[in-house]
Amino acid sequence: MRASLTERIGNYALLTVFGLFALGPIVTILAAALAPDDAGSGSSGFGNFGKAWEIGHFGTYLRMSVAVSVTVVVVSVLLSILSGYAFGTMRFRGAGPLFYLFLIGIMMPTEAIVVPLYFDLRTLGLTDTFWAVALPQIAQSVAFGTFWMRAYFRSSSRSMVEAARLDGAGHWRTLWLVLVPPARPALVTLIVLVFMWTWNEFLIPLVMVTSESLRTAPLGLAFFSGQYTSGFTLLAAGAVIVGLPVVLVYAFLQRHFIAGMLEGAVRE
Repeated sequence: MRASLTERIGNYALLTVFGLFALGPIVTILAAALAPDDAGSGSSGFGNFGKAWEIGHFGTYLRMSVAVSVTVVVVSVLLSILSGYAFGTMRFRGAGPLFYLFLIGIMMPTEAIVVPLYFDLRTLGLTDTFWAVALPQIAQSVAFGTFWMRAYFRSSSRSMVEAARLDGAGHWRTLWLVLVPPARPALVTLIVLVFMWTWNEFLIPLVMVTSESLRTAPLGLAFFSGQYTSGFTLLAAGAVIVGLPVVLVYAFLQRHFIAGMLEGAVRE
């Protein structure tokens, strides 16, 4: 049934209101970042970004965030594909309890595990290192990634798998040559989600590292607001610098991300 003109107008009006509500804070931050510096440095417009980049050492922080995000995304997505395939297509003893153990990793908040995790990593001599930031986030991402990929593999075409088995393909070839290529929307969605979660993570870097060279971008922004400037203009410019990579990644992969979300909703 086609919606009436009144219903379409109401839908567009409601979407417009929600769109303005979502874009309001973004426009406010951008306007503040381009305004004359209220701390008296004399910069304005796009010069605020250069000033914030220089005095806030955002180059170092962004390199650390990129390194951590790429490492977490690559390792966790690869492990999620393997574990999701095992849980989604294989039947083995203890699969149910083991999968529920993975689900605990999704439900357990970071605040509940960060302190004992710190002492464990300190015992291993890993605190204040790159891996102290990356490894906990890999573990958290694999928990969700396993759940996500298991749902996809369980609903994938069984005829394709059976045909591959009849052709003599083993599990490895079946996974990478038959199941993974059609899973691109689901994989892109997982990549975008893991990247956003990793990039925006604040608590783990705050607790695990003390060296300035190991600070991630969100952590560096927090120190920037307290140590380097008291004005809101440069802080807004720094926030735009930190948030821009996530916006670019989402904008570049938006079509595949939405396709993966819709495909997951239909499958479930």
